[in-house]
Amino acid sequence: MYKGHSITVIIPCLNEEQGIEQVLRRMPDFVDEVIVVDNASTDRTSEVARSFGAQVIREEVRGYGRSYKRGFRQARGDIIVTLDGDHSYPVDAISYLLEAFLHLEVDFLNASRFPVRDPKAMSFKHKVGNLVLSLVMSLLFFRWVRDSQSGMWVFRRSILEDMELISDGMAFSEEIKIEAIRNPRVRFAEISIQYSSRLGEVKLNPWRDGFHNLAFLFRKRFRRRRP
Repeated sequence: MYKGHSITVIIPCLNEEQGIEQVLRRMPDFVDEVIVVDNASTDRTSEVARSFGAQVIREEVRGYGRSYKRGFRQARGDIIVTLDGDHSYPVDAISYLLEAFLHLEVDFLNASRFPVRDPKAMSFKHKVGNLVLSLVMSLLFFRWVRDSQSGMWVFRRSILEDMELISDGMAFSEEIKIEAIRNPRVRFAEISIQYSSRLGEVKLNPWRDGFHNLAFLFRKRFRRRRP
């Protein structure tokens, strides 16, 4: 519990046995529930996660968004915190983010990786790609978002009921923010964090995933929403 709120941390993983150990070692004691969604890993990710007391869910169909949606269905906390299993997002910042979340009285807090202070954490190509995607998203949805691709968020679990999340892939990261800023009842904010170099194998294909996420922004903007 954190100041009267139960906390669930959700971590999607694909072959992250090296990173997930470091993440779970640093998990704060006040976190009530840690859910590791093993997205059909072929290494010891699940075994390592269980050894640290995490609840492990196996999602056989590959996909970043698919993993998160599976994890959301299992979550029971009042507030959900997300981060990757590669140790690139700061586990030690969870209390800082929760404090900001409650102080700002918001429903969705995006943890922006910018400015990137560690020169090894993100290549110039990735910085440019993130800038383009964030700019396009901000223009299409009339709300400035500095880091549309960040994978660390803090939000009230209750707002998931009003979200129409269709992406099963990497575009899920931008989609959940779009759903938050589109809803006039959801208070959205953004705050900077320290982003670090990942541990383990790189899964992202910058050109393929970048163009896919760009195309998804336009599909999402002009797609007819459900009644």
